Amino acid sequence: MSLLSSRHSLMHFASGLLLKPISFHFLSGSLHLVLLVSLLVSWVWSKTVARDRDGSKERFGGALYRRRTLFCSVGASGFYLVMCVLCCFYWYRSGWSDETLVAILDLAFKTVAWGFVCAYLRTGFFNSGEGRFPFFFRVWCAFYLLISCYCFIVDFILYEKHVSLPIQYLISDGVSTFVGLFFCYVGFLVKNEGGDSILQEPLLNEPLLNGNGNFSAESVSNKTKEAENVTPYSNAGFFSILTFSWVGPLIAAGKRKTLDLEDIPELASCDSVLGAFPTYRNKLEDDCGTINRVTTVKLAKSLILFAWKEIFATAIIVLLNVLASYVGPYLIDTFVQYLNGKQRFKNEGYLLVTAFLVAKLIECLTERHYFFKLQQVGIRIRALLVTMIYSKCLTLSCQSKQGHTSGEIINFMTVDAERIGNFIWNIHQPWILVLQVALALIVLYKNLGLASISALVAIFLVLLANVPFASLQEKFQDKLMKSKDSRMKATSEILRNMRILKLQGWEMKFLSKIVEMRKTEQSWLRKYVYTTSMTIFVFFGAPTFVSVVTFATCMLIGIPLESGKIISALATFQMLQEPIFLLPNTISAIAQTKVSLARIASFLRLDDLQPNVIEKLPRGSSNTAVEVVNGNFSWDLSSANTTLKDINLTIFHGMRVAVCGTVGSGKSSLLSCMLGEVPKISGVLRVCGRKAFVAQSPWIQSGTIEENILFGKEMDRGRYEKILEACSLNKDLEILSFGDQTIIGERGINLSGGQKQRIQLARALYQDADIFLFDDPFSAVDAHTGSHLFKECLLGLLSSKTVIYVTHQVEFLPAANLILVMKDGKITQCGKYNDLLNSGTDFMELVGAHRKALSVLDSSDEGEVSDKLSMAKQEVNINNSQVIEEKEVNKDMHNGKSDDGVEPKGQLIQEEEREKGRVGLSVYWKYITTAYGGALVPFILLAQILFQLLQIGSNYWMAWATPISSDAKPPVGPYMLIIVYVAMAIGSSLSFLIRAILLSTAGYKTATILFKKMHLCIFRAPISFFDATPSGRIINRASTDQSALDIDIPNLVGSLAFSMIELLGVMAMMSQVSWQVFIIFIPVISISLWYQQYYLPSARELSRLVGVCQAPVIQHFAETMSGTTTIRSFDQESRFYKTNMRLTDGYSRPKFNIAGALEWQCFRLDMLSAITFAFFLIFLITMPRGVINPGIAGLAVTYGLNLNCLQAWVIWCLCNMENKIISVERILQYTSIPSEPPLVIEENRPDPSWPSHGEIDIHNLQVRYAPHLPLVLRGITCKFPGGLKTGIVGRTGSGKTTLIHTLFRINDPTSGHIMIDGINISSIGLHDLRSRLSIIPQDPTMFEGTVRSNLDPLEEYTDEQIWEALDKCQLGEEVRNKEGKLDYAVSENGENWSMGQRQLVCLGRVLLKRSKVLVLDEATASVDTATDNLIQQTLRQHFSDCTVITIAHRITSVLHSDMVLLLNQGLIEECDSPTRLLEDKSSSFAQLVAEYTMRSKSRFQQ
Repeated sequence: MSLLSSRHSLMHFASGLLLKPISFHFLSGSLHLVLLVSLLVSWVWSKTVARDRDGSKERFGGALYRRRTLFCSVGASGFYLVMCVLCCFYWYRSGWSDETLVAILDLAFKTVAWGFVCAYLRTGFFNSGEGRFPFFFRVWCAFYLLISCYCFIVDFILYEKHVSLPIQYLISDGVSTFVGLFFCYVGFLVKNEGGDSILQEPLLNEPLLNGNGNFSAESVSNKTKEAENVTPYSNAGFFSILTFSWVGPLIAAGKRKTLDLEDIPELASCDSVLGAFPTYRNKLEDDCGTINRVTTVKLAKSLILFAWKEIFATAIIVLLNVLASYVGPYLIDTFVQYLNGKQRFKNEGYLLVTAFLVAKLIECLTERHYFFKLQQVGIRIRALLVTMIYSKCLTLSCQSKQGHTSGEIINFMTVDAERIGNFIWNIHQPWILVLQVALALIVLYKNLGLASISALVAIFLVLLANVPFASLQEKFQDKLMKSKDSRMKATSEILRNMRILKLQGWEMKFLSKIVEMRKTEQSWLRKYVYTTSMTIFVFFGAPTFVSVVTFATCMLIGIPLESGKIISALATFQMLQEPIFLLPNTISAIAQTKVSLARIASFLRLDDLQPNVIEKLPRGSSNTAVEVVNGNFSWDLSSANTTLKDINLTIFHGMRVAVCGTVGSGKSSLLSCMLGEVPKISGVLRVCGRKAFVAQSPWIQSGTIEENILFGKEMDRGRYEKILEACSLNKDLEILSFGDQTIIGERGINLSGGQKQRIQLARALYQDADIFLFDDPFSAVDAHTGSHLFKECLLGLLSSKTVIYVTHQVEFLPAANLILVMKDGKITQCGKYNDLLNSGTDFMELVGAHRKALSVLDSSDEGEVSDKLSMAKQEVNINNSQVIEEKEVNKDMHNGKSDDGVEPKGQLIQEEEREKGRVGLSVYWKYITTAYGGALVPFILLAQILFQLLQIGSNYWMAWATPISSDAKPPVGPYMLIIVYVAMAIGSSLSFLIRAILLSTAGYKTATILFKKMHLCIFRAPISFFDATPSGRIINRASTDQSALDIDIPNLVGSLAFSMIELLGVMAMMSQVSWQVFIIFIPVISISLWYQQYYLPSARELSRLVGVCQAPVIQHFAETMSGTTTIRSFDQESRFYKTNMRLTDGYSRPKFNIAGALEWQCFRLDMLSAITFAFFLIFLITMPRGVINPGIAGLAVTYGLNLNCLQAWVIWCLCNMENKIISVERILQYTSIPSEPPLVIEENRPDPSWPSHGEIDIHNLQVRYAPHLPLVLRGITCKFPGGLKTGIVGRTGSGKTTLIHTLFRINDPTSGHIMIDGINISSIGLHDLRSRLSIIPQDPTMFEGTVRSNLDPLEEYTDEQIWEALDKCQLGEEVRNKEGKLDYAVSENGENWSMGQRQLVCLGRVLLKRSKVLVLDEATASVDTATDNLIQQTLRQHFSDCTVITIAHRITSVLHSDMVLLLNQGLIEECDSPTRLLEDKSSSFAQLVAEYTMRSKSRFQQ
């Protein structure tokens, strides 16, 4: 019996021992100590004995389990650390025992052991190539799982038996069981899976793999190369989407290196505009009939219907979000009462904590996905609108285009489409506000009864107060956008013509025009930002106003105010603060979006090209290529003047048709009519076959020469080489450093006029067309090249094709099968050359002028030299040895002997400069100190701190001064309670008002100053900057970045500072209640900052890439706008349309990933905030009763409810500000552009009469366009005698225009100098130089405005002087017939004037200026011979005593010169009087003249 008794007692003792927590804590601690020792031994062994292992083994288990294993071990170590700290604090309060000491040691061993496990797995195991965990570790994991399960079961049994057991044991053992299960599963069941998946990312993914090992980088790199680079979002799993882990690889890549565009994954098909736009367009057309009938409402409706699924899904998500957010305010009173000791059931505190935590987690998750999905929809909608605007531009009629300039339409794309896309953020706000008000009333009614009605009235009063502010904001926004449109329109035009402005010395005048436009814009901006400040002030004070009204009502009707109910009400008002605060932004966004939708809809309603202008016949179905019957056409259908009248014309296949006539007779309009560009009034126009078009003004795309010639066609090398030869391009390609792979600058800026024209001609020839329309392509090339082009192209390659060509060269007319003579929009004569000679006066005028010009050649051949020419011969001062030397160098060049290795080579157009790495502190410092030296910043911060102190103080006062329950005595009387609260509320509101006004003032002033600095630097930049910088990059800064600087960045900088102050206030409040919360705050803030540092490199580069990717969209659009006629003539609309969509997707890619990366970070920060809040609540419920004031604790919980939002908001502001501050960085880049030399050098100003003689002396002149490009002028020495006429001739691309640009210091010499009347032009100011010289440039330019403003932009001359100049340049009668005369409107680029008329306007400018030195750069290339003769006569009459330098391809234009300079590849080949050069029959000039004479007399007849 005793034996049985002893055995029973022994069993009882053993079972008691096994059921005691101290025993299994001892066992668990021992097990972890064994693991720790084993790991240390293993590590020492590996360092001292083990050698390199075979690196070819397969990696363990795939990326997913590898990373989750690391995460699990890190998480376990961190969890046990927190539990250890909590237990220390808890048992410090309640007393120590042996059991507690063993438990704490167990937790400490677990913390260290799992930390070592993480380190071992990271550095030792995963890099070793092992397939599974070591056997020892797997056995240990099995024991660990058994012990953990046993402990957890024992805890549960004891808990069920109501045995007193700390809750910490149950939580700790539950987590240990989960960890053991996971490691056993990985250790025993997971095998080699042979590859990594970069698409599956856990919560803490790549950061943990950026240590010493390089496995992650290699695997990601290899996988990216192998797999199609589509965003992982498209096939991510549920867990990856839930936690935004799909964007993890990109963030990891950004941490390792600077992200480039190729690192950004392509969009999924659902987000790409390529797939979405055709469907959207079809639906919109079904709804409206045609795009031209779209209204603002229908456009908005179509966008909503397009994204209705996402909008509906986000509505469900946001509903859950709002419901979860009101759980806290609803339960806060119950929580306060629990802290006061009113426990209704057992474990009520833990249940409340669980409810708070679950609601917070749901709120965080739904908010993250709500924001991301809305951004995703916004990106799609923006892309659709940009594509819609672009496709409209491809079909826009010329008349409609004149009403909206490219600058305005760029604003539609960059500002309006962006704004509509961003509005999606606010789409749910109106009904969310109603729902939140309803929920708030329910919570208020539960706590305050009928007083909630007064809260509802106060809320409605606040909402009604918004009406006048909303209307003002809408009005100011509309005015602001219109003024911005005007400014961008002018900026775009100025940038296109900056070379002309600098040649004329007008850039500062046009800068003042931009500044004046900006002043108008600033006036509306100032009103807008101050109105916004007032609106924000009113609504930021709204919660305080509502709470004052509600609490006052409670006092009046006798509802007792208890601290729990007060705190619940304050929490509710705080919840209302966000929707009420966002309401003005929402209304403002609605107003802005309404304006933007209306602007885009009005643009989409503009008239397209008439679809029925041309009756297109199937290819090969008719012998007739072009037929016009009784055709009447007009560019302006509202005008009484018809452009083309009574056109009757039949052109058969294979015919060559020449079109000739005087300037403005309608020649180009006739070709445009055949292209379908001119609206038809009446008649029939039939075209059979494909068309190719060469415009008079060359249209060249940015890209390589090869791309411009192929123009979307496949490469046929044989055909390509044949066309290069026919267009005389091979020699040019030999000179260019990269041949046909040379990148052409915007509008062909780095090519000569002749080169551009020949590339354009090659593009037309390469197309498989039946009908070729050439608009005077030979005027821009020299005589030799023109003859070659005519023979090889028109008479050779196109001998069997239909060719219709406009020409001013009479010598090209005899080769035509049919000649059309035009005058005043009519075909006055029609027939073959010989038939027309005797049939009318119009044709005879042209031929007679040509013969008159040829007679000069004949007289020159006879050797008749005038007295003036003899004097010129004596003045010519040329070093013949220098010429011979240059000829030898030139021969070496032809023989390929030039030392190319010495010359630096490079493309003119470089990639857009973007900063890399962290945005420098200097950028922030410059931004905050730009306005008033930063003097307002301390006052803004002080006002915000005061506002925060008064806000917290007023709430603290209400929580402290009200009783905890109805039976407690209040510390103060009711009137004192309300008076103090109202006083603090008024003080906080005034502080906020001061802050809002000061912030708006500082932001507005900063934007104004930086705008002026940037534009001054841009206008003072050398022309090389504009050559190498596409205008899209500059426009991007002047439009998008400036808009961010005007409005977004001040708000962001303010929000960051204020949210940080608010966060510090909340932390202080929570710490005042329970200082122990710092135990959680410190690691959480550390991890948050680490996350921010990990995320920022990617976010920063993605934001920079957004700016870089936007410029090509703008540039491509601007190029398309200027080349729509060419694009349509080649039927290339679909290709350009697809290119635009590809570029738009390229812009959307970084934006989409920015959204994903931001939510990736915010999700993790939200989780950390939720953990902090949960531990804070646990601290409160585990504290002994009476240690803290329940009311103050409840107030701290109220602030803690928004802790996740506030902490995420601080980090979001920090990251978003760094993203947005890149706009400041980009603007500051352009405030440090190297400037041209000074406009005026006061100590070295020339005499007012300078130049009095006009003698130009050039010595050893060498010029290159950029330091990395080869020399264009290779050492020129010569003298242009004062008062004489000098002609400069040479093949296209020989350096003629470069020499002139150097004379005007557009390009400064690399070496050598130019003297004018004894003054080195490099020693005086640019304005002093350029204002004393006159030029008619190669590209005739007119600006939008009036005839008067184009002739006299500086407003220096009277109307009489202007009329006199117009009469002299043969335009007086034309202008007198216009409506408004001198005030007749000139459209953008002067498109309502012909090319010849534009050149005559340029002539009018120099006639007004009357400078001593005049330069004519192909000044008469686009006019007929008769007009050319009149111009030459005018110049001889009015500039007889001036130095005139003429560059001309018409030999007759330079034969009147006193001296001729012949250039060849940047060297002087010949320099002498025309007579002496013609006497030497072997001279290049004599050969050129002979060729021209022969061409003119041969008539190219076959």
